[in-house]
Amino acid sequence: MTPPLCLLFDSDGTLVDSEILLAQVMAEVLPRFGLPFTAHQYMEEFRGVRFLTIVLTLEQRHATLDEQRRQQMESEMRALMEARMRAELLPIDGMPKALGALAAHPKAVVSNGPEGKIRCAMESTGLAPHFGDRLFSAYTLGVWKPDPGLYRQAAEAMGHPPERCVVIDDAAVGVAAGLEAGMRVIHLNRLPDEEVTPPGAIGIRHASELPGVVARLAAATHPLC
Repeated sequence: MTPPLCLLFDSDGTLVDSEILLAQVMAEVLPRFGLPFTAHQYMEEFRGVRFLTIVLTLEQRHATLDEQRRQQMESEMRALMEARMRAELLPIDGMPKALGALAAHPKAVVSNGPEGKIRCAMESTGLAPHFGDRLFSAYTLGVWKPDPGLYRQAAEAMGHPPERCVVIDDAAVGVAAGLEAGMRVIHLNRLPDEEVTPPGAIGIRHASELPGVVARLAAATHPLC
């Protein structure tokens, strides 16, 4: 019997509908520190990108902040984001049912966000029971997508080789990381009019498609000897 595949889920925009909240929070906080920014700019240019990378890119365009100001800005942004997540955050449409249908597969969350943010997102949306403590943060592991090391370290910790893992990610940086890690990648492309699924990844538009795609990948995968 073929053993179940290990499913590695991104968080923001894949499991939880947090990206518009994050975009709005950043658009509120960053300009107060001299970095002009809009929610549209996040969605168009920076989805899934490490926060520090966004800040450094904006500093190159506008004004350089010292480390104290950067830390103050991030602290304010994180606090406001957590408050809004606890009050407003919802799971991606269809994702709770899809996760239930995938109960036989080991699962983890693998995110560029801090572990506290991941945990808050899972608890706020009721998805925590599907993952438990299997939460892998780039801030904890010290490697950020699109570097494939984040997914590789998560797979190793889960006890599965890359070829037995499936990445589910909505952002270009995550899809690239999963492919480079040697894993099958399902691109949850909820913006098909704006984004193209890269070669090598499987594109879906709704979480309801996920169980069927995983079943086909499992059936096509031979157990390791």
